[in-house]
Amino acid sequence: MPPRPEIADTITSSTAAGTYRGVRVGTVECFFGVPYAASPVGRLRFAEPRPIQARQGERDAGAPGPTAPQRHNPFPALDVEPLIGTDQDAGEDYLTLNIWRPAGGGTALPVMVWIHGGGFVLGSKDAAVCNGSAFARDGVICIAINYRLGIEGFLPIPGVPTNLGLRDQIAALEWVRDNVASFGGDPGNVTVFGESAGGMAVANLLTSPLASGLFRRAIVQSGHGGMTRSIGVAQRLVRKVARLLGIKPDVESFRSVPIDRALDAQQKVGLPTTRIDLREADGREPVFGISRFVPVHGDDVLPEQPLAALQRGAGAEVELLIGTNAEEMNLYLVPTGVRDKIGRLLATYLVHRSQPQARKVLAAYGMGRPGKRAGHVLTAALNDLVFRWPARRFAEEHRGRTHLYEFEWRSPALGGELGACHGMELPFVFDTLASVTGERGLAGTAPPQALADRVHRIWIDFAKTGELPWPEFDRDTRQVYQLAKGEAVHEPAMPAAPFLP
Repeated sequence: MPPRPEIADTITSSTAAGTYRGVRVGTVECFFGVPYAASPVGRLRFAEPRPIQARQGERDAGAPGPTAPQRHNPFPALDVEPLIGTDQDAGEDYLTLNIWRPAGGGTALPVMVWIHGGGFVLGSKDAAVCNGSAFARDGVICIAINYRLGIEGFLPIPGVPTNLGLRDQIAALEWVRDNVASFGGDPGNVTVFGESAGGMAVANLLTSPLASGLFRRAIVQSGHGGMTRSIGVAQRLVRKVARLLGIKPDVESFRSVPIDRALDAQQKVGLPTTRIDLREADGREPVFGISRFVPVHGDDVLPEQPLAALQRGAGAEVELLIGTNAEEMNLYLVPTGVRDKIGRLLATYLVHRSQPQARKVLAAYGMGRPGKRAGHVLTAALNDLVFRWPARRFAEEHRGRTHLYEFEWRSPALGGELGACHGMELPFVFDTLASVTGERGLAGTAPPQALADRVHRIWIDFAKTGELPWPEFDRDTRQVYQLAKGEAVHEPAMPAAPFLP
């Protein structure tokens, strides 16, 4: 468990659920591990999130508490713990949130609610990179939440409510609506933001009828609404996991499996060598193998695919800031050596598992042309297929106010080859560069603080008033703001455009 912070003194705040005792760290007051729902154990395992019971006396909110059960794989070339936290702090009472607010109190302060990433199987509200102190320092109440992951949160087991991880996030937002005023926040000025799987979740919540009215603004970082499965396809995964565990594919059987055994099966089914067909009727696998566990559409949380919901006007009342990094897939393909080692045939096979027109896709990015290395072509294609173009499509279909950014600052890590990879914007958004600086750090040894100051300010201003320093995005002008350059540019459609919905 992360250590308690060094503190000057303790502080308290009272809600309908009880009084919480937090800590003051410099000019920021922190409340860690505040429960927003009952622990999902026993008969509440695989059940919808339930309200916590009010109790007398003070609850200790001076330390972060446990994270959702998860398993991390070694990543020797980079230190990724600041991005996703640790897997050593799992426990039962993890449906909790952290709150950072300006010291000295205040009323009607803008609120930002952070949903962490990690492929819907990893991550934590306590990861160092998403420490919310800088937001509190600058007059915003920042809240970071945990939610159920993997089998516990995103496997549509017969007899289990679908999309439990999203239902947890909705429960946390309802808690914020009902309680944030007690901490000095304005429940009518909430911005929900997230990155990677967290960004996908924010995009999904924007279209969900169950989340309507819970937030005013949304920031989707390296995410979009394209990574959901139909329930029927996702139940192939249910049956596969059940076979690995030697159980029936029903709720009582899954509830009988200890968490450690479930994590073993979750890891095994996530291996690229594990054979399972998760393609939809159109022959596409919308997640491109990055994660087996994602939200499903066709229930009360997501009645239809998010893009279709946007076309019908869902989320039009929400102001949206959405964007991607210029070289997203470098995080996956550079440290592993895949980008420089893979050949043309294997590259084509990898794309074909998710995209029926793999050869045409790769040809559009230069496969087979003189001087074009197969792994570099693959990386460029996947940058657009997996992240960049679907984010643009989400922006195109959103009927409300929409702005689009690109984070293009290139990290010098790994000999300058890591570049503007997935997750690189996070320490700039949170102004937490120290957490990823060093020889094995994501941002290298001397990342630019001035850029962090500017990016962090953009997020702050958007949360406070909705103000942004560039024009709205639309299909014709296609204005995309390049964060490092500090200017908006016209961006043409990408080569991936004909191959995706």
